[in-house]
Amino acid sequence: MNKLIITCAITGAEVTKEQNEAVPYTVEEMAESAYQAYLAGASIIHLHARYDDGTPTQDKNRYDEIIKAIKAKTEDVIIQVSTGGAVGMGRDERLGPVFLNPEMATLDCGTLNFGGDEIFVNTENDIIYFSNALESRGVYKELECFEKGHIDTVLRLVKKGYINPPLHFSFVLGVNGGMTGEERDFLFMKDSIPSDATYSVAGIGRFEMSLAKLAIIHGGHVRVGLEDNLFIEKGKFASSNRELVEKVVLMAKDLGREIATPAETRKILGMRSRVWKHYVHTGLIE
Repeated sequence: MNKLIITCAITGAEVTKEQNEAVPYTVEEMAESAYQAYLAGASIIHLHARYDDGTPTQDKNRYDEIIKAIKAKTEDVIIQVSTGGAVGMGRDERLGPVFLNPEMATLDCGTLNFGGDEIFVNTENDIIYFSNALESRGVYKELECFEKGHIDTVLRLVKKGYINPPLHFSFVLGVNGGMTGEERDFLFMKDSIPSDATYSVAGIGRFEMSLAKLAIIHGGHVRVGLEDNLFIEKGKFASSNRELVEKVVLMAKDLGREIATPAETRKILGMRSRVWKHYVHTGLIE
């Protein structure tokens, strides 16, 4: 069984300091939170950008500030930018950080009813548009699937040549409008992807740690962080992203699963070398 890849979703676009004061907003808070998560065992930082007042943004300049601040603390960690942005943002706005040529980015694979009048729109043409943008720049894709139909959409677009391997899925379970995070849901998703694909699981709220345990046992990978869950246990707020990562590391140790370093993560996922990405970033190759 491969070593366990831990992704830490440090802030998201929706959670606030009013809900949990540990949620990072500023560049300095983001960088320190990412660094502490990395020290605890996270090899991937799932990154949304926020302004200092907490407003979500897909502005590439803000992302650039945050990424540079994180990399100043640890060059090794993998930055995975979000192309989900926030509800109501258009395609090109959401793609803002992709123009920084990040090492990795998310690709949302279906539309969701988030509740009330909020609809997170990802049409088939949106998915193709985002996939083309990522693949043309050599950005590694994480395929965000909130229910089984999203997996089916991915597999159909793979057959049509719009999405190319390697296929790395993220099962985001427990979101309004998507599948819940019960064991049956996890197993259904896991058994619906190709045998040579990899996957990570992000359980929202109360599903975070129970799904992490299932992923560890079944050879998958795990995402945790304040974006997904503000609590370390029922009724007790998490003091930091690091605390959530540490809980998964202890769980993995108890279950006999070693933690992957960023270098090992790149190998497990079949990512291009960091040297190649460096030359893309500096403009030496297209």
